[in-house]
Amino acid sequence: MTPTNTQAKSIGFAAALLLAGCHQVTDINMEQSTAADSQGFEQFFQALAQHCGNAYPGGLTLEPEGDDMLTGTEQLIVHFRECDDKQLKLPFHIELEAEQSWDRSRTWLISKHNDGLELRHDHRKADGSDDTTTMYGGFSVGEGSAVLQQFQSIPRTEESGYFRGWRIEIEPGVRYTYGTVRGDGWSWRIDFDLSQPLSELPPPPWGHD
Repeated sequence: MTPTNTQAKSIGFAAALLLAGCHQVTDINMEQSTAADSQGFEQFFQALAQHCGNAYPGGLTLEPEGDDMLTGTEQLIVHFRECDDKQLKLPFHIELEAEQSWDRSRTWLISKHNDGLELRHDHRKADGSDDTTTMYGGFSVGEGSAVLQQFQSIPRTEESGYFRGWRIEIEPGVRYTYGTVRGDGWSWRIDFDLSQPLSELPPPPWGHD
């Protein structure tokens, strides 16, 4: 179901607070995020799973110059929709202000293996069929931790000569952050406020019952 105007205002207010406070949120330093526990990825997986069944509002916090995927004014929603011991499915809903509708084409798939995690991007068309570009992603790299995991895009890394991929951070009950990484820093980033679960859940993403 599509959020009501009241909900949209509430989402917008939460997103505005999130964006306004983003300068106070220090990126988790990789040295701090390195866990001595070799199973940090399992703790990370469980930290995400704590939010299963809930959806949360968010907003754009960083976008490269010239990138027009988002304007920064849209309402964004992450839904921790499907969870089991091996895989989490998190639909990512984007408000289309001009069309007064929602893009429900994207679902993040996070799978747990014996030695780490795997991130895939399930992209669908409105009729439920696979998009031209779908299921791209990569495996977790480095030590990682219970609050941060990075996933490498091998093709993009080989093409550029420096690390490229995705970073996900989780502070249970506080924030969920997803973005792309070039080298050591964010190149694109969105943050969701985990302290503000939505009272009404969004409908299934395209192609999912």
